Amino acid sequence: MFFLVFVLFLDCFFNMHLCAKLQPYRSNNFAHLLMNTDFRYSTDFYSMNTHELKHTCMHMLCLAGEGSFVFNEKCYHIVKNDLVVIPMPDRVNNLAAHTDLQVEWFAANEKFLQNQLPTNNYSIGGSISLNHNPVIKLSDEQARHLSDDFHRLRDRMGDSHLQFYRELMGSLCLTMMYDIFEAHAQRDTSTPHTDRTAYIVKQLMAILSTGISSSERDVTYYAKRLNVSPKYLSATIKRVTGHSVTSYIDRHTIPILKKYLNDERLSLKQIASMMNFTSLSYFSRYCTKHLGKSPSDYRQSLQPKKEENQ
Repeated sequence: MFFLVFVLFLDCFFNMHLCAKLQPYRSNNFAHLLMNTDFRYSTDFYSMNTHELKHTCMHMLCLAGEGSFVFNEKCYHIVKNDLVVIPMPDRVNNLAAHTDLQVEWFAANEKFLQNQLPTNNYSIGGSISLNHNPVIKLSDEQARHLSDDFHRLRDRMGDSHLQFYRELMGSLCLTMMYDIFEAHAQRDTSTPHTDRTAYIVKQLMAILSTGISSSERDVTYYAKRLNVSPKYLSATIKRVTGHSVTSYIDRHTIPILKKYLNDERLSLKQIASMMNFTSLSYFSRYCTKHLGKSPSDYRQSLQPKKEENQ
């Protein structure tokens, strides 16, 4: 027992020593910070973990030089062509960089990004892996594609006056995310875990993939299915993935909700009943929270698209 504690101490000391070797360096790149409510672009390494970004997902590309940061009590070092993907980047600390470090990053509202993805998406499993290691090494070609993605997003951020601005930004974000998924899938060749916590996560994702969340959105239901307590399930998922059980339930539910709302043959009352909402008002609140619009307003927003396609 003493030997294990001693080894852990040495490992922690070694990581912090490596981070300390990079001298903190403050750049004056705040002039290159572009932002609006949901999207931000910057070339300032030291602004990546500000409190204002706590509801976003950070995507940072190292263009040159070397830097480091601490995430989940572990020190990570980045060099050219390293990509960092971290939801809620305010959890990052101990930022340090050489004077030649150059980065660019794009951050977007995490819920907005999740809403762009189809039900059978790679982001669920990918987020688990990224919570353990948020750094992905890119090839020159992959880094070039991702930088182009960032620049397209940066150049269109100011077009918020457009009627379909969020749809436009959503399509550009989706292109960026699939470029990241491709690189991450190549990195993520780790063997399957056999410990109990990993098993719980895997089984929860398997249950959710059946579409059951269309009618079952209570954590207690999934805890019973997995023969664990709701408290244990919540703590395990949060520790392993960095996200709550509810966020994964909602992530699987939203595409189903959109599918039903897109079907004009179904009334709002029918959808609420099919999805096991106790009342139309509760159904409306859920839609407003996750879609940004009431059910009727969401359906109304689809009309121009349908008229254009006729």
